This record gives sequence, C-alpha cells and structure tokens, in this order.
Amino acid sequence: MIDRFRDHAANERTYLAWIRTAVALMAFGFVIEKFDLFMRYLAVAGNHPEPASGAGHRAAGAGLALIVTGLLMVAVASWGYLINRRAIDSETPARYRATLPNLVLAVMVGGLGLFLVVYVGREVLG
Repeated sequence: MIDRFRDHAANERTYLAWIRTAVALMAFGFVIEKFDLFMRYLAVAGNHPEPASGAGHRAAGAGLALIVTGLLMVAVASWGYLINRRAIDSETPARYRATLPNLVLAVMVGGLGLFLVVYVGREVLG
C-alpha cells in the first residue's frame, strides 16, 4: 500500500477538479469569442440597431482573457499539486501556502465575470 494514500488521493482529486474547472473556463472563453455573432442576431431579430463596431472586439478580448485565465489556472494547479505532493511525502511539518495564487485566480475570474455582466447588459438593454 502507498504510504499516506488518502492524502495523495485527496491531492489528486483537488488537482483534477482544478483542471476540470480550467477546461470549462477555456471552453467558455471560446464561446464568448463567438458571442458577438449571437448578439448581432439578437439585434436584428429585435429590430434594434446593430451593436457598436467595437462590441466584437470586447467580446473577443473577454473570451481570450478567459482562455488565458484557464491556462494560468492549469499552471497554478499543477504547481500546487506538486508542492502538496512533496509536502505529503515529507516528514517535516509544512504550512499551507497556496492561498495567494487561488485568490489571484478568483479575482481574475470575478473581474471577467463582472465585465461580461456589464457587456451583456449594455448590449441587450440598449
């Protein structure tokens, strides 16, 4: 049996959850990049004027930012997984130090989410 198997399994489950979230974030970023076309169809269907010419660039920028954030999330999750793996195998006690990278990613995703709420609200409401 692997020594401290439960701890290693928990570390791996956490890592895989981060990877799953990162893949979803990147997929959502790809969808957002294509969101401008949907917004133009909505404008035509509702007899509203075409969205401003810069709207497509904002949607593409937000989509690209989500994709980059997903890639950063993969890097941070991999780094954290390896650090925790070494800490689990170590005989010396170690402090948990992964809080700052997690908070930075949370702020990035929250900021992008807020941008998307404002963007969609402005495009839909006029």
